[in-house]
Amino acid sequence: MDRLVNTVRPYAWGSTTAIPELLGTTPTGEPQAEMWMGAHPGAPSHTERGPLNEVIDADPVRELGAAAVEKFGPRLPFLLKLLAAGAPLSLQVHPDLAQAKAGFAAEEAAGVPIDASHRNYKDANHKPELICALTPFNGLCGFRDPIEAADALSALGVDSLKPYVDLLHAHPEEAALREVLTALLTADPAEMAHTVTEAAAAAERLGGAHAPYAAIAHHYPNDPGVIAAMLLNFVQLQPGEALFLGAGVPHAYLDGLGVEIMANSDNVLRCGLTPKHVDVPELLKIVRFEPTEPGILRPEASPTGEEVYDTPIDEFRLSRFVRAEGAAPTDVTATTPQILLAVAGRPKAGEVTLTAGESVFIPAGETTELSGTGTVFRATVVA
Repeated sequence: MDRLVNTVRPYAWGSTTAIPELLGTTPTGEPQAEMWMGAHPGAPSHTERGPLNEVIDADPVRELGAAAVEKFGPRLPFLLKLLAAGAPLSLQVHPDLAQAKAGFAAEEAAGVPIDASHRNYKDANHKPELICALTPFNGLCGFRDPIEAADALSALGVDSLKPYVDLLHAHPEEAALREVLTALLTADPAEMAHTVTEAAAAAERLGGAHAPYAAIAHHYPNDPGVIAAMLLNFVQLQPGEALFLGAGVPHAYLDGLGVEIMANSDNVLRCGLTPKHVDVPELLKIVRFEPTEPGILRPEASPTGEEVYDTPIDEFRLSRFVRAEGAAPTDVTATTPQILLAVAGRPKAGEVTLTAGESVFIPAGETTELSGTGTVFRATVVA
């Protein structure tokens, strides 16, 4: 197995303390948003054999296993992260696989540079995600019932929001949500800035269920995404709880530390809460305009002590082991590639002792036992 040396990404929304506290290091004062574990070419993990993407490229079948290569191609199909949000991330959606392939091909044919700020599709893959909370973790996920959203907007008492309230009472619900989001993102910027300012002040006064949206406005004043956020479900995860985010579901992480796993893709279409490009016509093709109840996932225990977060896709499978003192070793040998990430204690993967925040890559088929005390997340694939 390979002990991993991982890159921490300093995105502006990152917490300055959460990842250093987990790692037991001194905060630098700069945001530390994400620690990447995997073979993504943007920031591959490093091993004694070289960057993990190059290790895999040299012998995909040996590293990933024949079944995974046949199903997903000669690449690690997931990216594992520690994610530490100190401020809201952009309100965003991800395409499904067919949409990603079509969008990528269209932008390639049009000659849009891969690093262009207005490029939507950086690759031809979808990007389902799973976030598992390590601390209390807040986010937005999926449209809430339009009438509930209308009531939330109406309670603000802002005259310029009344047309949106009226639209949300229309039927069918999907058309109402589409019309309101379209109107918000295409409104006159100066008028919308005034509306957001009034709405934020009212949300601050009201508090309670409106408090999260007032906090969002504090970070993104004048952004129409503040109003769009009020169309979505506010979700609070407790440590150990998780949230699966499928294609077309609008979402944003607000604050907290978690373990995130996703299909290996950079495809993001933004709805707001960002200074970056918002492609409204393309966004409207991708968003699924349907009210949903965000299903909070809790792990399902197995006889081996492995607790699995069940998701409907195969590119990743996330589970955890919470090992008590004196517990017998657990065989975690698999025919697929694995990354083990410790988040507490001093567990051992084979002969390698891990402290919080440390991780190893285990090639397919390599015999491995998990022992010692602590909490370990296991990332692999279904092949």
